[in-house]
Amino acid sequence: MNTTIEDLNARVEAAHGAFEKGRAADPQVRASWLEAVATGLENSGSALVELASKETHLSTPRLEGELKRTVFQLRLFAEEIRQGEHFDATIDHADARWGMGPRPDLRRVNVPLGVVAVFGASNFPFAFSVMGGDSASALAAGCAVVHKAHDGHRQLAARTAETVMAALDGAGAPSGLFSLVNGRPAAEALVDHPLIKAIGFTGSTAGGRALFDRAAARPEPVPFFGELGGINAVFVTRGAWESRRSEIVNGYFSSFTMGMGQFCTKPGLLFVPAGGRDEVRRLLSDALSGFSPAELLSERLHHGFREAVEQLRDKAGVDVLVEGDFAAAPAPTLLHTTPAAVRRDPSILRQEMFGPASVVVEYGDDSELAALAGMLEGQLTTTLQAEPDDDVTELAARLTDVSGRVLWNGWPTGVTVSYAQHHGGPYPATTSATTSVGTAAIRRFLRPVAYQSFPEARLPEPLRDANPWNVPQRVDGEWRGRGRVANSPSIEDPR
Repeated sequence: MNTTIEDLNARVEAAHGAFEKGRAADPQVRASWLEAVATGLENSGSALVELASKETHLSTPRLEGELKRTVFQLRLFAEEIRQGEHFDATIDHADARWGMGPRPDLRRVNVPLGVVAVFGASNFPFAFSVMGGDSASALAAGCAVVHKAHDGHRQLAARTAETVMAALDGAGAPSGLFSLVNGRPAAEALVDHPLIKAIGFTGSTAGGRALFDRAAARPEPVPFFGELGGINAVFVTRGAWESRRSEIVNGYFSSFTMGMGQFCTKPGLLFVPAGGRDEVRRLLSDALSGFSPAELLSERLHHGFREAVEQLRDKAGVDVLVEGDFAAAPAPTLLHTTPAAVRRDPSILRQEMFGPASVVVEYGDDSELAALAGMLEGQLTTTLQAEPDDDVTELAARLTDVSGRVLWNGWPTGVTVSYAQHHGGPYPATTSATTSVGTAAIRRFLRPVAYQSFPEARLPEPLRDANPWNVPQRVDGEWRGRGRVANSPSIEDPR
C-alpha cells in the first residue's frame, strides 16, 4: 500500500522526535544500536534472501554476499563512531598573545543534521536499499532516517524495515528513529517536508536530477547526496594491449557482464589501439560461449536497456561488434566506434546502457587518449590498463579531473567498504563531492558548530577538556588521542 501524506507526515514527525531524544547518545550507545541492526539482519538472513530472490531475479549466492556486506558495513560504522574521529573535535583555548590579536576560547564539533530521507536502489536490494550505505551512515552520524522503498522490491523493503525497527526497539533506541514509506506521492512529500534536513539517493540520472531540483527548490534547500551512475571508461595503452590483450579482454567481459551489467560501476567504454576491433571480437567469442544470461531486475529496466542500446547503435559512426539480443535474459551487446565519430558527437561517450552492453573505442595513438578522456562527463570510476614504463602522466591527470576513483590494471566492479574508499565523482556521477561508500560516508550527514567562550559544563562532551567520551581532539593545533585502536577487515562487493 502507498503511504498516505498524513502517514508520511506522522512518520517524519516521529523521526524528528526520535532524533531529538537520541542526538546526544554517546558513541558506545549509538554503536550498540547499529550492531543490534546488524545482528537482526543476520538472524533474519535466510528469510530475507528468499524474499529478495523472488522479487529481483538475483541469485541466492549473490544476495547472501550482499547481505553479508550490509551487516559488515553496519559493524564497521559502529567501530568508526566509537573511535570518534567523525566529530572532528577541535579546541582553541583562549590566547591573549595570538598572532592576530587576543583569541577567545573557540571549540568546534560536528553535529548531526536531523531527519534524513533515503531513496534506495533497485540493483542492490540490501547494500544500497533499506539499510544500505545511506541509511547506515545517517544513523551512525546521529540522524533519524525515513526510507522510501524502491518499487522493485516492496515486500523485501517492508520485511527489512520491520527487522530494523524491531532491532532498534530491542536495543533501546528512540521509537521512530527509522521508518519506511511507499509510493510516489509520499516520495515527493518526503523531499518537500520541512523537517527533512538531507536526502540520500542511489539511482538513475533522470530520477536523481528530478529529486535534486525539487530539493533545491524548497523554501529551505537541503543537501542532496545523489549517486547517479556513470560510464566508467577504461583506457588501454598500446603497451598493455600488446603484452596482455587476452587477459584484458577477458577481464573486461567479466566486468561489463557481471550482474548482467546492472552495476553503477560497470565499464561502459573500452579504449583500445587501432587494430584491436577484430581481436576484441575474436577473444570475446570464447567468453560468450560460456556466458549464461539472466533476467534483468525488472521489466521497466529491461525496456530502458533496450531503448538505450538502440539509441546508441543508431548514431552515426557506431556499428555493432558483437550482436546481442533483447530476450527476457538478454545476450551481451558490444558496439564499436572511433575518435572521429565521438569528436563529431560526444554524446556517444555519455550514453549509459544499464545492462549487458558496452562500447569499444578504437584509437590511433596513445597521444590521443588524454584528449579523449577530457571529453568524458563525471565518472564514478576510470581505469588505466598500462605497463610500468608507459608515460600516462597527462592521461592520469585528466582521469583524476573527471572521476572519483582511478584504477590501475584492475576493474571497477568491486567497491570495498573501508576507510579510504571514495564512491562518488563529478556530476553526473554524483551531485556532491562526497562518498556513499566507506566510513567517510558518515560525514555527509554532519555539520560543524563552533562554541565560543562556553562554560565547560555546557559544552558537548567531545569538546570538554576532560574528554569524557575519549575521542580524538585537536587542541591548540596538536592532535591528542588520535589513532585507531582496532582494525577490521574489508569486504568486496561486486558494485
